[in-house]
Amino acid sequence: MTPIKVVLVDDHHVVRRGLNSFLSAFDDIEIIGEAAGGEEALARIAQWLPDVAVVDLLLPGGIDGIETARHIRAASPHTKIVMLTAYGDQARVIGALRAGAIGYVKKDSEPETLLMAIRAAANEQSVLEPSIAGIILRDLTDGPGAEDPLSERELEVLKLLAHGHTNAEIASLLIIGEETVKTHVGNILSKLHIKHRMQAVIRGLKKGLLSLDDIDV
Repeated sequence: MTPIKVVLVDDHHVVRRGLNSFLSAFDDIEIIGEAAGGEEALARIAQWLPDVAVVDLLLPGGIDGIETARHIRAASPHTKIVMLTAYGDQARVIGALRAGAIGYVKKDSEPETLLMAIRAAANEQSVLEPSIAGIILRDLTDGPGAEDPLSERELEVLKLLAHGHTNAEIASLLIIGEETVKTHVGNILSKLHIKHRMQAVIRGLKKGLLSLDDIDV
């Protein structure tokens, strides 16, 4: 039997070591790589080409877990994403699944839940806890045309756009690359179904993503 090739993406070394130790005990699981952040994972994904990537939702640096999942799927379409996080709110769950994640496991779950999620993902199936399944069901009842939620990083970029900062200035303030800023701005425009930066600010106000205090007047 060919083992499932898995990579672990989490900024906490202790978490990665614990997951590696637990998962490596099973003959059908092979840990082929680890990364402490999204940029590191994306730099090595073409080398790894894993069957499953276990990705922490809140990653440091310019690329959070949702964006990491989206880019992994683009770079390695056969790789299945299992999100691992302490959070289970609707915005994060739906954002992760729309980014291409096939599984979503909370960190306070039993370790066996993650194991089942990885095995299911390798077979193009999902393992979702009842609370997560309930969130998906509620989202489906919202009807068509619902907008993708912005990630925490995208909200940061939106607020800086509202203050009139250029991409270069945003890159400097957030200590990320300017190309990464462009990616975030493009995602914001796409998710809000608009074409211009100023429209993003107006839409952000209407949706409650921004307050008047966030606007540079």
